[in-house]
Amino acid sequence: MAIPHAASGELINITPLGERVRDTVSSTLIRAEHFEVFRLVLPAGKSTQEHRAAGLITIQCLEGIVELDAHGQAQTLTPGTLVYLADAEPHAVTAIEDASLLITMLLHRA
Repeated sequence: MAIPHAASGELINITPLGERVRDTVSSTLIRAEHFEVFRLVLPAGKSTQEHRAAGLITIQCLEGIVELDAHGQAQTLTPGTLVYLADAEPHAVTAIEDASLLITMLLHRA
Protein backbone atom coordinates (compact mmCIF):
# COMPACT_ATOMS: atom_id res chain seq x y z
CA MET A 1 0.00 0.00 0.00
CA ALA A 2 1.39 3.41 -0.98
CA ILE A 3 2.04 6.00 1.70
CA PRO A 4 -0.12 9.08 1.05
CA HIS A 5 1.74 12.29 0.27
CA ALA A 6 0.37 15.79 -0.22
CA ALA A 7 -1.19 16.58 -3.56
CA SER A 8 -0.51 19.75 -5.53
CA GLY A 9 -2.34 22.63 -3.83
CA GLU A 10 -2.91 20.76 -0.55
CA LEU A 11 -2.00 22.64 2.65
CA ILE A 12 0.58 20.93 4.88
CA ASN A 13 0.95 21.69 8.58
CA ILE A 14 4.62 22.10 9.51
CA THR A 15 4.15 23.93 12.80
CA PRO A 16 6.33 22.77 15.69
CA LEU A 17 5.18 19.56 17.35
CA GLY A 18 5.87 20.76 20.89
CA GLU A 19 5.33 18.01 23.45
CA ARG A 20 4.35 15.57 20.66
CA VAL A 21 7.87 15.66 19.18
CA ARG A 22 9.00 12.53 21.10
CA ASP A 23 5.94 10.56 19.92
CA THR A 24 6.13 11.57 16.26
CA VAL A 25 7.97 9.63 13.58
CA SER A 26 9.71 11.16 10.60
CA SER A 27 7.52 11.32 7.50
CA THR A 28 7.66 12.23 3.84
CA LEU A 29 5.27 15.10 3.11
CA ILE A 30 5.77 15.51 -0.64
CA ARG A 31 7.23 13.07 -3.12
CA ALA A 32 7.56 13.74 -6.83
CA GLU A 33 9.99 12.51 -9.46
CA HIS A 34 12.73 15.05 -8.68
CA PHE A 35 11.43 16.77 -5.54
CA GLU A 36 10.95 15.52 -2.00
CA VAL A 37 10.07 17.19 1.30
CA PHE A 38 10.05 15.42 4.64
CA ARG A 39 9.97 16.16 8.34
CA LEU A 40 12.87 14.54 10.17
CA VAL A 41 12.19 14.07 13.89
CA LEU A 42 15.17 13.37 16.15
CA PRO A 43 14.99 12.89 19.93
CA ALA A 44 17.79 14.48 21.96
CA GLY A 45 21.02 12.51 21.63
CA LYS A 46 20.06 10.73 18.39
CA SER A 47 22.05 11.16 15.19
CA THR A 48 21.86 10.34 11.53
CA GLN A 49 24.81 8.51 10.05
CA GLU A 50 26.94 10.56 7.68
CA HIS A 51 25.40 10.29 4.25
CA ARG A 52 25.07 12.06 0.89
CA ALA A 53 21.83 13.12 -0.76
CA ALA A 54 21.24 12.42 -4.44
CA GLY A 55 20.78 16.11 -5.15
CA LEU A 56 20.89 19.45 -3.39
CA ILE A 57 19.06 19.86 -0.09
CA THR A 58 17.98 22.45 2.43
CA ILE A 59 17.60 21.71 6.13
CA GLN A 60 15.33 24.02 8.12
CA CYS A 61 15.12 23.71 11.89
CA LEU A 62 11.47 23.89 12.97
CA GLU A 63 12.07 23.22 16.67
CA GLY A 64 14.77 22.08 19.07
CA ILE A 65 18.51 22.34 18.52
CA VAL A 66 20.67 20.18 16.25
CA GLU A 67 24.31 20.09 15.31
CA LEU A 68 25.02 19.72 11.61
CA ASP A 69 28.37 18.28 10.52
CA ALA A 70 29.13 19.26 6.93
CA HIS A 71 31.94 20.92 4.98
CA GLY A 72 34.39 19.82 7.68
CA GLN A 73 32.73 21.84 10.42
CA ALA A 74 29.94 21.62 12.99
CA GLN A 75 27.19 24.24 12.98
CA THR A 76 24.26 24.66 15.34
CA LEU A 77 20.78 24.95 13.85
CA THR A 78 18.08 26.51 16.02
CA PRO A 79 14.42 27.23 15.19
CA GLY A 80 14.16 29.50 12.20
CA THR A 81 17.59 28.68 10.74
CA LEU A 82 18.10 27.11 7.33
CA VAL A 83 21.15 25.66 5.59
CA TYR A 84 21.74 24.65 1.97
CA LEU A 85 23.97 21.71 1.04
CA ALA A 86 25.22 21.11 -2.49
CA ASP A 87 24.64 17.86 -4.36
CA ALA A 88 26.19 14.85 -2.58
CA GLU A 89 27.73 16.93 0.25
CA PRO A 90 28.51 14.48 3.11
CA HIS A 91 26.62 15.44 6.25
CA ALA A 92 25.26 14.16 9.56
CA VAL A 93 22.87 15.65 12.12
CA THR A 94 22.82 15.17 15.92
CA ALA A 95 19.92 16.37 18.07
CA ILE A 96 21.06 18.38 21.08
CA GLU A 97 17.40 18.81 22.11
CA ASP A 98 14.31 17.01 20.79
CA ALA A 99 14.04 18.45 17.29
CA SER A 100 12.13 18.42 14.05
CA LEU A 101 13.62 19.52 10.75
CA LEU A 102 12.08 20.25 7.38
CA ILE A 103 14.24 18.70 4.65
CA THR A 104 13.74 19.74 1.02
CA MET A 105 15.57 17.83 -1.73
CA LEU A 106 15.91 18.51 -5.44
CA LEU A 107 16.89 15.08 -6.72
CA HIS A 108 18.47 13.80 -9.89
CA ARG A 109 16.91 10.37 -9.94
CA ALA A 110 17.47 8.31 -13.07
